[in-house]
Amino acid sequence: MKRGKKYQDAAKLIDRSVQYDVAEAVSLVKKSATAKFDETVEVHIRLGVDGRHADQQVRGAVVLPHGTGKKVRVLVFAKGDKVAEAEAAGADYVGGDELIPRIQNEGWFEFDVVVATPDMMGVVGRLGRVLGPKGLMPNPKAGTVTMDVTKAVNDIKAGKIEYRLDKTNIIHCPVGKASFTEEQLADNFQALMGAIIKAKPASAKGQYLRSVTLTSTMGPGVKLNTAKLA
Repeated sequence: MKRGKKYQDAAKLIDRSVQYDVAEAVSLVKKSATAKFDETVEVHIRLGVDGRHADQQVRGAVVLPHGTGKKVRVLVFAKGDKVAEAEAAGADYVGGDELIPRIQNEGWFEFDVVVATPDMMGVVGRLGRVLGPKGLMPNPKAGTVTMDVTKAVNDIKAGKIEYRLDKTNIIHCPVGKASFTEEQLADNFQALMGAIIKAKPASAKGQYLRSVTLTSTMGPGVKLNTAKLA
């Protein structure tokens, strides 16, 4: 795959044989984010677990102290007094059954996170086929199935992100934007890593953090020293 000159110049800053500590990695990622837009800084974490086993699933959510740098649109499925509560909390869209055909038939997806009260999960369940593949299905572990819609919406707007294993046992998460300070990115990164280390399944054997790579949207990956993270 041929890379552009900017990428090649950025790649020269990084020694592929070195595993960097957090401060160095953050600094290198910021220096190598040279695109014309504000690149997202992401972390990719390969874990020593087998997500095919229910007892080795790693999933949850964490509020990043400095947010993600992205405006998050929240859809809340609620009824009764929870509708007004969700609206007051700043939800972008609130509704019930009437949203089903809009999402199912009209392909309406102008939202980034879906929250639902438990009594609405029967309705939301009908959207499993369309919300599931997009990673939008509300889940109690992520705090998106709850009666406390105020807290759920506030946390998401403040920078709450969900982490979960993909099919290859890797977690992919944003930890901010290239425009963030190095301290903000490092704080967010440490908050996420702390949550993932805490979520280590009891049945996981051997090395838990196999590899951790920090990268910007268009930049090269920077490997971190996993021994210093655990």
